[in-house]
Amino acid sequence: MTTAPRSMRLHIGIFGRRNVGKSSLLNAITRQAVSIVSDTAGTTTDPVEKPMELLPLGPVLFIDTAGLDDEGELGEMRNERTRQVFERTDLGVLVCAAGEWGHYEELILCEFKKREIPAVVVFNKTDLHAPSGGVIADLEKDQISYITSCASKGEGVLELRQALLKNAPDDFLNTPAILSDLVPAAETAILVVPIDKEAPKGRLILPQVMAIRDLLDNDSITMVVKERELREALERLKRPPKLVVTDSQAFLKVAADTPPEIMMTSFSILFARFKGDLTEQVRGALAIDTLKPGDRILVAESCSHHPIGEDIGRVKIPRWLTQYVGGKLDFQHVQGHDFDKGLEQYKLVIHCGGCMTNRREILSRQLKCREAGVPMTNYGLTIAYSLGIFERALEPFPAALEVLKEHNQSGS
Repeated sequence: MTTAPRSMRLHIGIFGRRNVGKSSLLNAITRQAVSIVSDTAGTTTDPVEKPMELLPLGPVLFIDTAGLDDEGELGEMRNERTRQVFERTDLGVLVCAAGEWGHYEELILCEFKKREIPAVVVFNKTDLHAPSGGVIADLEKDQISYITSCASKGEGVLELRQALLKNAPDDFLNTPAILSDLVPAAETAILVVPIDKEAPKGRLILPQVMAIRDLLDNDSITMVVKERELREALERLKRPPKLVVTDSQAFLKVAADTPPEIMMTSFSILFARFKGDLTEQVRGALAIDTLKPGDRILVAESCSHHPIGEDIGRVKIPRWLTQYVGGKLDFQHVQGHDFDKGLEQYKLVIHCGGCMTNRREILSRQLKCREAGVPMTNYGLTIAYSLGIFERALEPFPAALEVLKEHNQSGS
């Protein structure tokens, strides 16, 4: 892997009506013919993604969307694809023809505000019309950045780059740690990496690679072993490691081989914190005790891999939860950017670690679940809870342990 994964890139969504120059703007800023440009309205149908290095921001992912004013049955399908992009947008760009401002522009700004997405407004085609003074005044009042451009001539590109840098979220410029805050420099972390049928040939899976890089950047010492080698690795160390991290599927063996005085957790639980709100997902896992046979559960995966063998989301988690509950449960599955709208029908949502999507989308999904009154947790937390090692797996995270403590004290 030689480039930053999409999940680690700043997602910049480009929104607006049809034929306002969104694709021309993307082509101008990337200096490539990424999107097809035509005078015909509705040329862009599905979202078009373009990863690139946008200095000084670093790795970004531009997402060019279809116009939200598309019409007809097919147009509504395109609009739905566009609305999905809001869920993973870190920084929004609203493009409008300079002489037009109305319902659609206000709708897009409202979506940005509702999701607390920083925004930049681009008044395009200024060679034909000037933006309204009243609209400019409203944007300045709301402290929303705006620029003027003529994308077809490459004008306004430098100003847009500066506006994107100015409005980039702080948590992107100051990326949170995956686990290096738990393992100080010169201390050791042991990463337990089973090699099974689903491990990609010749390389490690993304969460493992990201964890190793995070530790190396922090000058921490990293040992990588398979589950059968953990006990011997611990015996060889003169000083115990600060943390043992395992693939969730090997939780029981790793818990048995790791002395109780050494903290232990899983990659998936680390990613519950890195990609979303860990304490909320801990509360979601506690809802497992309320499940009854026949309850419907949604399992959401952020990637679209082809499941094989003992797939964790389709075979192992259903098996462990069924054993825990003592009866058959109704499991439904979604993949990629699809996320079921009828969340109210589920008693629990179990999400993967989210390594293939960005933090914004995971937080958006947690918000959707909260609004629907449905608890949401993730793979690692679910496995730890159903196998009876939940408290042990939460030891590195004081705030999460406090949630568990309050739950136990309340007796709920």
